[in-house]
Amino acid sequence: MLVSSDFKERALNGLSGNWGVAVGTGFVASLLGAYTAFGSSSGGSSSSSDISDEEMEMLTEQLPSEVLVTIAAVLGVVAIVAVIYAIATLIIGGPITLGYVKFNLDMVNGYKPSFSDLFSQFDRFGEAFVMQLLRGIFIFLWSLLFLIPGIIAAFSYAMAPYILYENPGMSASDAIAESKKMMAGNKWRLFCLNFSFIGWS
Repeated sequence: MLVSSDFKERALNGLSGNWGVAVGTGFVASLLGAYTAFGSSSGGSSSSSDISDEEMEMLTEQLPSEVLVTIAAVLGVVAIVAVIYAIATLIIGGPITLGYVKFNLDMVNGYKPSFSDLFSQFDRFGEAFVMQLLRGIFIFLWSLLFLIPGIIAAFSYAMAPYILYENPGMSASDAIAESKKMMAGNKWRLFCLNFSFIGWS
């Protein structure tokens, strides 16, 4: 049975001479919504403000109305751009994920990886989109129960993109079901493997 050091050795061998394209491709893949190992590569965080309502009210009373209008307009544009970006990554994230799987598998299997691999799976748009959507929905629904079930679900469905990529005739739901079978008893191993690579990330 392979252990984390074996995977690291394979990764280093694959990355030899490919560091630049690997880092660049991974960065672009994350911007375009790739979702591989066990979670989404892009997302947001929320934080609470230290400014009280009274202080905010005093601040807005002191600002000229033109400044408030400008701030509101900028925030509106930012919100619109964020929504458009989220929709775009939802739409193209599936085929980009499969393309990123191809890139990484080529690299560790000794083939020359190419940045263009990211865009090589758009001919499978439908199944890739459905796979990405179903995984997202299932993980979200499990997360409603509590954070831990959501994380467990993410590991259960982690192999779906790899299975779908290697089995072009398979449906998205079958790839997800096959991933659940494959990860039975292996979720903790994948968690530890991902944790051991945290410095690489």
